[in-house]
Amino acid sequence: MEGFRFWKTGYWRSHLQGRRYHISALYVVDLRRFRRIAAGDRLRGQYQALSQDPNSLSNLDQDLPNNMIHQVAIKSLPQEWLWCETWCDNDSKRLAKTIDLCNNPLTKEAKLTAAMRIVEEWKDYDAELKRIQKKMDDSQAEDIGEVHQHTHTIEAVPAVSRLGTTYNTIFRVKPKLRDGQNVFFFVS
Repeated sequence: MEGFRFWKTGYWRSHLQGRRYHISALYVVDLRRFRRIAAGDRLRGQYQALSQDPNSLSNLDQDLPNNMIHQVAIKSLPQEWLWCETWCDNDSKRLAKTIDLCNNPLTKEAKLTAAMRIVEEWKDYDAELKRIQKKMDDSQAEDIGEVHQHTHTIEAVPAVSRLGTTYNTIFRVKPKLRDGQNVFFFVS
């Protein structure tokens, strides 16, 4: 995987000046501080400037904050907050609070195929979503709540960032067996 760590050479190595390139689409923000330093305005301005260049921001959710690292500080969350098979070891998966179904540049495995392999419950969730979709298509259920009350509540949540052409879907799953605990899956 070392050959895919682009931040260790070229532009990113020079720009980061020894700082870490943060590989994450999940951020925790102190909103009071974020507003006080006008970080949103800074990020929008930088995005506007960089978006003029078709070679910039190919990985927007990571590149923009990392590009602004000198103006808006970033600290990574612990690995269990965004576990990714490509970059994390299998032993740490049991501690994962979120699972990022990121692309593996070596295998180029389809994300849904990877999801069924990586996330134990995925096949059940997928089957339930298909049942819900069929009910909706058949117009047999007026209240979608009737369809999934027996096992899980599944809802698509708007992406963390919808800037540019990067769209992510986050599925929030509330299994009844987990006492309402939220489990999040990120699909880019």
